[in-house]
Amino acid sequence: QVQLVESGGGLVQTGGSLRLSCAASGRTFSTYRMGWFRQAPGKEREFVAGISRSGTSTSYPDSVKGRFAISRERAKNTVYLQMNSLKPEDTAVYYCAADKGLGPTTTVVVSAGGYDTWGQGTQVTVSS
Repeated sequence: QVQLVESGGGLVQTGGSLRLSCAASGRTFSTYRMGWFRQAPGKEREFVAGISRSGTSTSYPDSVKGRFAISRERAKNTVYLQMNSLKPEDTAVYYCAADKGLGPTTTVVVSAGGYDTWGQGTQVTVSS
């Protein structure tokens, strides 16, 4: 089973940018669908980005569409989340997730229940 380690979180001002990284162990990284979620205090875990096994399909909720971008680099077994134009409401712990489900290589999983492996999370704080 793949193991995930997030990095890149931190404190940034409103309008700033951060790039989160999620390094995956194992040689089967390309067979996993990947996603990013976030959870703010007192709130449910929220989907923010997903990418298919092929890397050709992505999905975002309206709250981050046009500001966030997910990508994957097979040679480094890493998935990234580029976050631009950050807002205070983006403040949360961000989690990387992996799903080794079957199906088309272009499928993106948007539900937390569809992922079976999670990282430990990285804190992102956006100051106003």
